[in-house]
Amino acid sequence: MATAPKSGKSVVLLCGDYVEDSEVMVPFQALLAYGVSVAAVCPGKKAGEVCRTAVHSLAGHQTYSESRGHNFSLNASFDEIDHTKYDGLVIPGGRAPEYLAMNASVLDLVRNFVNSGKPVASICHGQLILAAAGVVGGRKCTAFPAVGPALVAAGASWVEPDTMAACVADGNIITGATYDGHPEFISLFVKALGGTITGSNKRILFLCGDFMEDYEVTVPFQSLQALGCHVDAVCPKKKAGDSCPTAIHDFEGDQTYSEKPGHDFTLTANFEGIDASSYDALVIPGGRAPEYLALDGKVIAIVKNFMESRKPVASICHGQQILAAAGVLKGKKCTAYPAVKLNVVLAGATWLEPDPIDRCFTDGNLVTGAAWPGHPEFISQLMALLGIKVSF
Repeated sequence: MATAPKSGKSVVLLCGDYVEDSEVMVPFQALLAYGVSVAAVCPGKKAGEVCRTAVHSLAGHQTYSESRGHNFSLNASFDEIDHTKYDGLVIPGGRAPEYLAMNASVLDLVRNFVNSGKPVASICHGQLILAAAGVVGGRKCTAFPAVGPALVAAGASWVEPDTMAACVADGNIITGATYDGHPEFISLFVKALGGTITGSNKRILFLCGDFMEDYEVTVPFQSLQALGCHVDAVCPKKKAGDSCPTAIHDFEGDQTYSEKPGHDFTLTANFEGIDASSYDALVIPGGRAPEYLALDGKVIAIVKNFMESRKPVASICHGQQILAAAGVLKGKKCTAYPAVKLNVVLAGATWLEPDPIDRCFTDGNLVTGAAWPGHPEFISQLMALLGIKVSF
């Protein structure tokens, strides 16, 4: 079991209740996968406590919709943060910034990072905190459009986002419009930390389906894009530009995981006619989609193609149901979500117990993980197979 080599870099992730689900987890797990230590903190809370998150989606209404997201676990205590011991700051969006912008300790922390010249990356509504801290005067900034008036009033040079993926860097302040821009947002932050990415000229294919797990598609997809990889997502019977609804699977004290609706995930390529041989690796997210994707002969053919050609295949959680159905696990060492153990063992694999649940394993060209808490290892082990490195 390999883990991401530690870079010596460490950053603070500023959280709060109803922070946007993707905007907190994607940068958190991406940076961990690249070897950066991340202290996720929230005023008034300690390490081990959680922040509830919000799923914000543009669904054709006059503003975004909101529903409940995952519970995000903090790993550090806000009151113990000393900005001099960290190399950068990340501020997610969502509704949390509205009240964090009224917290004097938060504003002091932001000013300290900005004034020290260390990189500060803020996305969507996070820029409300920058405005309240008085650090955007004369700086070019973008944000979710509704935040524009506050930035202008705070003296920023407002940059209207031409798309919701827009990002702007001005000095040590990096701003993004929404989570659609995570790949550039994270890449700019890594470079501002002094990071260099090598080996990223790779093409990676994601096998998607309706109600795949939200994190398990979005986090690795955007993390690999942030490294400069060409990443495509396909789904049977769907085309580029179509979307798949996702499911939020969380651990909330019940006998099994709970499920809530997640973000809609936009596909980037047509499934029909896809040339699997043109890709360097395959990723299979979990969730509920693998149950029925495992019944699709064309999906099975793609999986067999990658495994027989010994190209890297990374599968997580329930994704191993597809591997089992494809008959490619015989003689392999493999983990999965514990409820999928039956599929894995019946397929002839040696079961590796995921204890703790974030453990991931590599056996030859195959990377397997048990659930989304393991994304940092899952992504870093796939990076190792692909020869992608982030150096600081």
